[in-house]
Formats: sequence, C-alpha cells, structure tokens
Amino acid sequence: MSHQLLPVLLLLLRASCPWGQEQGPKSPSEEPPEEEIPKEDGILVLSRHTLGLALREHPALLVEFYAPWCGHCKALAPEYSKAAALLAAESTAVTLSKVDGPAQPELAEEFGVTEYPTLKFFRNGNRTHPEEYTGPREAEGIAEWLRRRVGPSAMRLEDEAAAQALIDGRDLVVIGFFQDLQDEDVATFLALARDALDMTFGLTDRPRLFEQFGLTKDTVVLFKKFDEGRADFPVDEELGLDLGDLSRFLVTHSMHLVTEFNSQTSPKIFAARILNHLLLFVNQTLAAHRELLAGFGEAAPHFRGQVLFVVVDVAADNEHVLQYFGLKAEAAPTLRFINVETTKKYAPVDGGPVTAASVTAFCHAVLNGQVKPYLLSQEVPPDWDQRPVKTLVGKNFEQVAFDETKNVFVKFYAPWCTHCKEMAPAWEALAEKYQDHEDIIIAQLDATANELDAFAVHSFPTLKYFPAGPGRKVIEYKSARDLETLSKFLDNGGAVPTEEPTEEPAAPFPVGVPKPGLQASAQTVFTQGWWGGGRGRLGAELRAVLVTRSRSHGPTQPWGPRRSCSYPRVTPLLTAGQEGTSLGAGGSCAL
Repeated sequence: MSHQLLPVLLLLLRASCPWGQEQGPKSPSEEPPEEEIPKEDGILVLSRHTLGLALREHPALLVEFYAPWCGHCKALAPEYSKAAALLAAESTAVTLSKVDGPAQPELAEEFGVTEYPTLKFFRNGNRTHPEEYTGPREAEGIAEWLRRRVGPSAMRLEDEAAAQALIDGRDLVVIGFFQDLQDEDVATFLALARDALDMTFGLTDRPRLFEQFGLTKDTVVLFKKFDEGRADFPVDEELGLDLGDLSRFLVTHSMHLVTEFNSQTSPKIFAARILNHLLLFVNQTLAAHRELLAGFGEAAPHFRGQVLFVVVDVAADNEHVLQYFGLKAEAAPTLRFINVETTKKYAPVDGGPVTAASVTAFCHAVLNGQVKPYLLSQEVPPDWDQRPVKTLVGKNFEQVAFDETKNVFVKFYAPWCTHCKEMAPAWEALAEKYQDHEDIIIAQLDATANELDAFAVHSFPTLKYFPAGPGRKVIEYKSARDLETLSKFLDNGGAVPTEEPTEEPAAPFPVGVPKPGLQASAQTVFTQGWWGGGRGRLGAELRAVLVTRSRSHGPTQPWGPRRSCSYPRVTPLLTAGQEGTSLGAGGSCAL
C-alpha cells in the first residue's frame, strides 16, 4: 500500500513548487524587499531594520533616541519637527529621524545611549563614528547647528561692502583675518565657528580689509553693538591659534560688562567660565534702586574676565536666587559675591551704600581673602530633639553629628525631592525603632536651607553615618533604603553585612532601563548654583568651553534643569517566583 502512495506524494510535493524549480537556499536577490521608512511630522521613524537603509539614502542624518515616557523628549518633539520643516523649506541636504530607545534596545546599546533624549549626527553612512549633537533644543538652533555642518560655518568676505554688511546685520560678529586661508589656524577658527551658534562668523585674506580695520597680522576680531564695540584677539605668530584661548576670549568679551539675570541670559552667564560672580540685588520698579546701576557698571571694567557683574531684579521671578543666598526681597539693594567653583558666598561687612568705590573695594577685599564666607542656616527649632527623627540645621549640626558619645545617622534631603519623600516612612520607622537606644540618633537636615563647613551635599537624599568616638569619622551609606537594610547597617556598626551578589540579566544600557512607572534617577535634575531653577535646588558642574554655550541645558549646565532622563540602577526581584525590578539602593536627585 505504501508503495502505491509514494508516486502520489511525489507529485503533490512537486506541485507545491513552481514548475521547473527545485527547492533550495534563496539567493540574496530573493530576500524580502527592504521596509519603507515611515514618517511622523516630517521625521523618519527608524528601527533596527531600517537604520541601515536610512544611512545609505541620507548622507547627513540626525537621529534622536527618545523614550515615550521622557518629559524632555516630549518637550523637544515639536521643536524637532519645526527644525525639519525649516531645513526642508530651504532645501538643506540633511534629514531628521528618531528611534524609540526602549522599543529598539539593540540600537540603544549599539550607540551607547544612557539617557534620553540623545541625538547623534551621521555623515556619509558612517555607522561607527557618529558625532554627538551638542546644540540647542529649539528649532532654529537645531537647524543652525546642522547648517554649519553641511555648509560653511563662516562667510568668505571679499570686499569692504560684504564685511560691513555682515557686521551691521548682527549683534555679535566674529571675523578671522588670515593672510593665508590654507593655514592650520583657519581650520581651528572654522571648527570653533561650527559650534558657537550665537555668533556669526566671517573670514578673509584680503589686504584691503586688513588695512580698513587697522590690522597688520593675523587677528580674530569680535564686533559687537554694545560696550566698547570691538575686541581684538591677535594670533600668536609662534604658537598659532589656540582653540581654548580663543573660546574664552570670545565668551568673555561677548558678555555685557553688566548682565541682567533672566532665563535668556542665564546660559551665557555660566558659559563664560568666569568663576567669580558679583550680584547686585535691586528692585527695578524703584527709581532709587535703578540709580545704583550706573555706579555698579562703572566698577565692572576693572574686573573684566575676573568677576562677572550681574543684576538680579527682586521684583521679577527670581525667588530661587534670593533663597540660594538666604535673602528676602526686602534686603535689596545689596551685594553678594560667589565663587561658583567653591560655592563660597560673601557679603559686604559694612552694608553701606552701593557706589562704584564701594563695589570696587568689596571685590578687591574678597579676591584678596580679606572677607570670610558665610554659610546658610535655619534657626534651631525649639523642639528639634522632641520627635524620633531629630531636626538638624547648620547651627547645631557640628554639636550633634560629631558628639563623641553618640552614633548619629543623618539624612540630607531637599523638600522637593521625590526620592526623599519616598524613603521618609522608612526613615521615620528607623527612628522609632531605635529611639530607646541612648547612643543612637536618627536625624535629618534640609540641605537646601543649611550649608555645612565640613562637606558639601551633592545629591538628595544623601545618608551619612557619624560613629561615636574621636576623629570626626564619616561613613556614607549607599545601600538600599528600606528599614531592614538600614537596621542591619546600624546593628553592624556602620556597615552593611556582605551578601552574595545577585546576577543581573543582560540589559541594553550600562545602568539598566526602567520599566514604565519606575522613576529615573535624574527625573528632574538641577545642578548647583545661585540660579538653580527654583526652590533652592543645588549642585556643581561647570561648562568648559564656548562650544557648550549654545546648549540650553544639559547634563553639563550647572544652574538650570538638566535636559535628559537617565536611568536608576535596576536589580532583579527573584523572590517567591516573581519577576520584576526594583530600584536597588534607590534613585537620587542630583544637585
């Protein structure tokens, strides 16, 4: 019977294949056609299947890695689409695209994405060495950053009329006068021009233009419509043009001698890399206060490049600046001096009138070390030690924390910090558990309103343990923030018992990707400074060179909100057969 069925089966198998063809491996030409790349609001939507095609079809491709839950990405989205429309309207040969990072973990891992949004610029299909996007996050800034990469970053000037038109048309114009446009110094100049988006650049080698502007050797000239109007940077004939020196020169001299603080000027204030800031607090609605500005400005030229002069209007929305310096609006007019590297703050000793002479004398006194810095502190509450969690402030911290007869565990928090609020019940429970132990104190200190001479606090919450005994020993706690682990730490004399590490599953990012609903470790991160974005938010990171000046904020912007969502440490939950993730030691709000 089986022999009779065999021919029938062979015929059926042959019928299932096209006539005259045998089944076998498909040739490359028979592979499924490549996917068509979809678009949303003028933006290519890429996946791991279509990125290669996009790189082949678009020689200049900007890719945004985003996360649907990221608030910074949502804020960027309309500006990103506007930038695409601007560039398309002017036929600029560049394409904007985006990748959903959590949905495309292979791509996120391939390009080292550790925060959202991350933008990378690909040229000529080069997949291995994209350029990190360093520009602003508004439409025109994005478009200009790209224009300066696919087109010239500086205008070639051939005659006096072209040079004068360029100078007249912009507030800040930088012209490089080079006798040889093939010189290496020109390449340095053009590299700077690619990123200094708030300035317009030109260059020339025409002798007539050298003569017109009174130059005899290679010089970079900044033309501006304020203060002295022009600043020259001669190129060193032996060392050539140094990018860092030129960057600092342009930032310093593109600033007004006196800058009024607001949301538009704040990025420039700290891009200047001038570490000393002198702030004049005035009420601009009062004529008597406005009259003080002349004397303040008169003192400024003597300290250009050394001290940045800033005016803060207490009648505007600058409450966070006042809070940072421990001031009330009623204290105006008054001066405050701060070094943004050490964050040390200084106040005039005499509190006299604000004049050119008094401002000059105050600056000299601080710079010469003749004025002691001051520290913020709240008043000691009458009932500071009446509850399980003791309340510390700057004025009683030293006495309590470094008491040689006590083991003191302190939580340094910020009132606005979500992570601090999340761990508050565990901290309260810990204090109640140990309230009958005479040698243990559980305390907390609001680090936005109190400053310490012993150390600075750089993230919230920060937990520090001060064991009994001499030597002012301090142990920073970095383990889980639950009652059980905190208790083990105290019972073990300031150390968490060693446990076998749990193997973590492979993750697309170095620090893991939070599932929806998990809070990123820098969900709202504010970096330290006197205009830290409101409500006393602090931190300490300085921008390095002028090329960062065009970034509205980013991980490197010290005084404003960070523009990216980063990830908390994710550890597996393997208890009772359940799967999931937990925030390990807990997230933190960086300063």
